[in-house]
Amino acid sequence: MNNLPIVDAEISIEPIGTSDTSMGKEVAAAYNAIRSIQNLKVTLTPMSTQIESDNLDDILQAIRIAHNSAKSSGVKRVISTIRIDERLDKPNTMEEKVQSVKAKVS
Repeated sequence: MNNLPIVDAEISIEPIGTSDTSMGKEVAAAYNAIRSIQNLKVTLTPMSTQIESDNLDDILQAIRIAHNSAKSSGVKRVISTIRIDERLDKPNTMEEKVQSVKAKVS
């Protein structure tokens, strides 16, 4: 990352229409698809995948291929919940945001 504004995104993929209550296979496929894009910081969490870049186009490409990877697994429906935070006044990484909050916790 450089001194450009940082774009953070969070995507949660919900495949619907599988024969199993587990979504691990589809989520893993989406996660691997996101990781295939250069220059992204990708963090897998229990409820979503967080993506960080200095380029909104890379974020949108990652979201597109993650959604499409879930579709290609043969499910009947895919719901993707997406949040994007593009801070324009200064660079502020996801890690810096977490550290800022931790510094305020007693």
